[in-house]
Amino acid sequence: MHKPPLSFWQIWNMSFGFLGIQFGFALQNANVSRIFETLGADIANIPILWIAAPATGLLVQPVVGYLSDRTWGRLGRRRPYFLIGAILASSALLIMPHSPVLWMAAGMLWVLDASINISMEPFRALVADLLPSDQRTLGFAVQSFFIGIGAVVASALPWLFTHVLGVPNTAPAGEIPPSVIYSFTVGAGAFFGAVVWTVVRTKEYPPDNLDSFLAERKATGGFVRGVREVLNDLRQMPKTMARLAIVQFFSWFALFAMWIYTTAAVTSHIFGTTDPTSVAYNEGADWVGVLFAAYNGFAAVVAFLLPLLAKRTSRKTVHMFSLFAGGLGLASFAFVGDPLWLLASMAGVGLAWASILSMPYAILAGALPSSKMGVYMGIFNFFIVIPQIFAAGILGFFMRTLLGGHAINALVLGGASMVIAGIMVILVPDADDPNVRPDEPASSRG
Repeated sequence: MHKPPLSFWQIWNMSFGFLGIQFGFALQNANVSRIFETLGADIANIPILWIAAPATGLLVQPVVGYLSDRTWGRLGRRRPYFLIGAILASSALLIMPHSPVLWMAAGMLWVLDASINISMEPFRALVADLLPSDQRTLGFAVQSFFIGIGAVVASALPWLFTHVLGVPNTAPAGEIPPSVIYSFTVGAGAFFGAVVWTVVRTKEYPPDNLDSFLAERKATGGFVRGVREVLNDLRQMPKTMARLAIVQFFSWFALFAMWIYTTAAVTSHIFGTTDPTSVAYNEGADWVGVLFAAYNGFAAVVAFLLPLLAKRTSRKTVHMFSLFAGGLGLASFAFVGDPLWLLASMAGVGLAWASILSMPYAILAGALPSSKMGVYMGIFNFFIVIPQIFAAGILGFFMRTLLGGHAINALVLGGASMVIAGIMVILVPDADDPNVRPDEPASSRG
């Protein structure tokens, strides 16, 4: 069907839920390793405790994508999944910081990440559903803007509660600091409220022929058949998607290393302690929240600049140089002694993050059939979670052997991985970009 252009504020409303989703992700990324260490986790075992997060995405997103492609009701196609995920994720955010033991915190990470994924995958498909091709880059950029703003606030919450409101950021051994507990409570409310805003303020288009859609859904329904179809679509993915998978692998390996080891790296390398009950450790852990806020804030600022740069050059060029900047920023942690200078390092990471959240999806959307947008966006998540699962399985071994037990070396490894991702962008065809001579028809397979 012909998709009429949407106004900026319509795009704003349809993307606003990502503000809440990022509250969940940012609180998770900045604080879960801190929670694990507080509850007694060894530094070499932290990656395997994180494996729940990518594993749930591997299972949940393609299934939700398949189901949402075949859903139509009073709330439309994608919005029911926004709402279900928001309810579950908000509940998990309330419970996680009250975990009395390590295994419970690891289990709540599983629930939290699965719930976030239920909400997040249909948001990606919604942009492709509602926006014409020439507005998709802007649509994903607005999502990146909200992701950045949400992450700035959420990542900084423990620091703000401590340094602005005077909430304690230390606690007895084995207990989560009050500043973290309050932050997760605020995050639960923000997650639910922002998603409900999008559900209420966004209208979805019905299928072109609703009767035919319902008949086809009935004929192709069933979980086993759905899994078979997902696997078949995976085998027949467009060449653009297959090449982007390589870029995504190295990009998300780097990000995962950053998320799980920045707290340990900063507290030990910069603040000089590994004791989770010490004042210095908790000051360092709070500063990690500020650093995560900084890279997300920078990402929010440049989110609207990237589409303009892509129009003057190409989406591939913007993504390649953004990944180079992120890799150099991440590796530079090893050479910085003053915590304030780490903010400059995070500017490079923020540029890469803004591009990772928009450019691959803008490139991919033009190579996908509209009838399978949801399932392919879900399958594309494989290439986000597989590198994270790989990292969770291998980084602990690296930490005990190649990296000498020093978390800072994991960040250097992540930086190198992101630079490799930038080089791999050269191989990606982008037939939908008017600034690039197509290497293939948008419908070609490989």
